[in-house]
Formats: sequence, structure tokens, C-alpha cells
Amino acid sequence: MFNWGQDIGIDLGTATVIAYVKGKGIVLREPSVVAVDNNTGEVLAVGKEARRMLGRTPGNIVATRPLREGVISNYTVTEKMLKYFITKIGGKFIFAPRIMICIPSQVTEVEKKAVIDAASQAGARKVYLIEEPIAAAIGAGIDIAKPCGNMVVDIGGGTTDIAVISLGGSVVSESLKVAGDKFDDAIVKYIKKKHNVMIGERTAEDLKINVGCVYPKIQDVEMDIRGRDLITGLPKTITIHSSEMLEALIEPAMMIVDSVHSVLEKTPPELAADISDRGIYMTGGGCLVDGLDKLLQAKTGINVMIAQDAISCVALGTGKALDNLDSLDGKKK
Repeated sequence: MFNWGQDIGIDLGTATVIAYVKGKGIVLREPSVVAVDNNTGEVLAVGKEARRMLGRTPGNIVATRPLREGVISNYTVTEKMLKYFITKIGGKFIFAPRIMICIPSQVTEVEKKAVIDAASQAGARKVYLIEEPIAAAIGAGIDIAKPCGNMVVDIGGGTTDIAVISLGGSVVSESLKVAGDKFDDAIVKYIKKKHNVMIGERTAEDLKINVGCVYPKIQDVEMDIRGRDLITGLPKTITIHSSEMLEALIEPAMMIVDSVHSVLEKTPPELAADISDRGIYMTGGGCLVDGLDKLLQAKTGINVMIAQDAISCVALGTGKALDNLDSLDGKKK
């Protein structure tokens, strides 16, 4: 029986929703996918169940991702998804929980309001927002309150957030809509163009995880995949090598590197000197693409570190930020 209002931190990601409950740690990690019956508007499945349905549903059922590029693209479905996850975390609340949600660093006021409204409608007593790079920095164990510069590159599913953080706030930040999803799209396009085979999102993601790379590997690895031959229209199995993945992924990877470069150019010299000493921290699931840290290091000449438990960093940081909710007056909504 719950007789207190829990504080919940939610990393509302384009690809995954991760929730942190004060005193318990991470309690939920589910894909942000919702299956809806188009005829009745009823939600049939959320999370892992719905992800299995992606690309495999009959006409009246649509498995969608209600967040695109880090922002809400389908408000009603996002609200239902949040309600489902909040109920799953806490059962029935006697007091509604306070919820802190991560948002990309460059979202508009309208997009912020959509997140706050969706969480309030889903049952939050009060909603706080925190910028993703700041949450990621806290989660990576960086002391952001000190007067020295730290650079965080948070690569999620929909957005990459780059920020230079000092004294608890971001000094220079940039958010670009190139991240894990764009890598998947690049793989789908490449295989269609080079092999005349059409593959789905999930196969592209498997390729990215298993053989994807953005920096030449010492040993070429390969993986067999199935898709639809565009000439015959029949299923076809092909073998893909990591050297081909390098060709497919280098363009979106370089867009991220160029953005890091432009943030460094705008950084005040004192903070730039700190970053050069302390290195660049990478967080988020997207940073786990093989060789992305090496590529960034080679192009900037600055040491690049991947944070421990990179995927959960933002959620962990949000959870730690819950401890000082009352001092976060600037973020109160």
C-alpha cells in the first residue's frame, strides 16, 4: 500500500523511457512504443509488447512512437503512455507523485508545455523539467556546481544534445536532430541503394548494434540479414560487413562531430581550456556505436570518455536532481 507521493524522474526518450524512483533507483526501462487500435482509439500495448508489433500489424492496429526527434509528435498517445508507465511504477497513489522529466536543450516553450501538460494529465502532482545534458552530466558523476567547464555530448534516439556546463547551468548548448534514429535511417537507405534490398527499422537497429561502426575496425565483421528484394519482391538473405556500415554511418556521425566543433568554437576560452584538460564526456545509447568516441577524439584532439552506464545516465541524473527539487526554483513550472 502506497501512502506517500513518490518522486519520479523520467527520461522521456524518443527510443526508450527510463524511470527512476527516489530511494529505489531505476525501476522501469521500456521502449517508447505504443500500439493503438485505429477504430476505437484504444491503447492495446505499451513498451516491449508494442515494440514487437512494429512493422507487423494489421490495418486497424498502428504501432507508433509518439515522440519524434526528442519532442512529442502525438500528444494523446504520449499522455496514455505516460499514464501507463506511472501506474506501472507506483500502482495506486494516495498522493500524486512529483515528476521530473528530461527535455532536449533547445526545445521551444510550446514543446515544453506539451510535456508538462501530458505529465499532469497522466497524474503528476507537479512537473519539473531538466535539460538532458545537465541530467546526463549529473548521472555521469560530474560535479556540475564547480566553476569549471565540462562538455557533455548526449546522443539519444532522436536528438544529440551538446552542452558546456559550468556552475550548474549550460553556458553553450546545441541540440541537433541527428542521433540513433538517423543512424538507422542511413542504414536502411544504404542497403536499399547498394543491395536493392528493403529492410525494416528493427533489422537496421540490429545491424547498427552488432556490426555498425564509424571508425575503421581492425577486423572486418559481418552479419546476415533478411529483407525484401526490390527487384523480385521476394525475401532475400544478404551478408553485410562492418566496412559497409562505416560507409553508411559516417555522414550522420560527422554531423555530430561538426556540431561538437561549433559548440567548442562558441565556448569562452577559460572553459575551453578546462575541457581540453578534462576531456569530453559522452552519454546516451547512441554514443555506443562502435568507434564514435575514437572519431570524435581524432577530429577534436580532445580526450573522449564514454560514461559508465551511458544509456541510463540521463535517468540517473534526473533521479539525483530529485533530491534538490526545492532548490530548483528556476526549473519550476
